[in-house]
Amino acid sequence: MKNKKGKVYIIGAGPGDWKLISVKGLEKLKKANVILYDFLATDELLRFAKKNARVICVGKRDGMHLKEQHEINKLLFKYAVSGESVVRLKGGDPFLFSRGIEEALYLKNKGIDFEIIPGITSAFAAPASFGIPLTRKGRFSSVAILTGRKSNGGKIDAPRCDTLIYLMAIGNIKKVVNAIIRSKRDKNSSCAIIERGTTNGERIVTGRLDTIVELAERFSVQSPAIFIVGKIVDYGKRIYEHKYNKR
Repeated sequence: MKNKKGKVYIIGAGPGDWKLISVKGLEKLKKANVILYDFLATDELLRFAKKNARVICVGKRDGMHLKEQHEINKLLFKYAVSGESVVRLKGGDPFLFSRGIEEALYLKNKGIDFEIIPGITSAFAAPASFGIPLTRKGRFSSVAILTGRKSNGGKIDAPRCDTLIYLMAIGNIKKVVNAIIRSKRDKNSSCAIIERGTTNGERIVTGRLDTIVELAERFSVQSPAIFIVGKIVDYGKRIYEHKYNKR
């Protein structure tokens, strides 16, 4: 008899603190027979895997891909078609600057049942962890979430918007800042880099557009981190002043 097809759950692990995964996401993780996870999906979540679960790291970092995307797609299909419950665990939200959409389309085309379980993106969580709101009624109403690195070497976007949030920008911070300044934004605009937001190792470096590159170098800021630009940054110290005294 032919095996019944399994199901794939494409789950966002959240921004760093493992407790910020959704209840639904954690429930599916605990029941999974196979787990394919990224570097950005916290290792602490893997302790919830079943003892007999197959756990596979398919992470990508600059210059190192343990598995190429087409290989990940084939693994998802392989285990699902054999009747397994498969979790694809991805950092942040699986549909924000992630290749979750490619995995979903692949599974759809292959006739595999799947479900997308959203996660909290660092674009929202990291600012909140330092008391930085993304909007304020009557004052700041627009937010853009952007990539600070384009695989095709294309132009960095810097739209007219109250608040700009860049992911994957730290290795390219000088080009990102130059793009923002070229868009006619004031060089004195407030900005901040938040490193490892929501984790025990989180820290923030604040400055202005004309100083943030030098500050990033001085404090040896590393990825994963987000870069946020806008007057909204100034609220942070009023909310969580004690967090701003650590470097």
